[in-house]
Amino acid sequence: MSRDDLADLYRAYIACLNRQDWPSLGRFVHDDVIHNGRPLGLSGYRAMLERDFREIPDLRFVIALPLSDPPHIAARLQFDCAPVGTFLGLPVNGRRVSFCENVFYASQDGKIRQVWSVIDKTAIEAQL
Repeated sequence: MSRDDLADLYRAYIACLNRQDWPSLGRFVHDDVIHNGRPLGLSGYRAMLERDFREIPDLRFVIALPLSDPPHIAARLQFDCAPVGTFLGLPVNGRRVSFCENVFYASQDGKIRQVWSVIDKTAIEAQL
């Protein structure tokens, strides 16, 4: 994949997440996807994302600082949302919080195969 192709794939993947278009997730995510070292597979990854949207009904992924260097892509994702209960072990309970996630991906066969993600929990703590 070229840089542009990988960047296009990533933007389409994020749009899929924001639409919660779970049947289309397999167009972007490999059947054997691994998240933070845990082999989840596509169904486990989808379940994780569905849980995120249940716990954060107004969740929306906003891409900032995307970098593409095939087969890798990285981005800083921005969030401004109100998790309904405990989030990352913090009692957010519906309060609006803004935070970022630094995420790195490795692609294989034109799909996201590995994901490494770190959420800025300190930013959330400072707002509570």
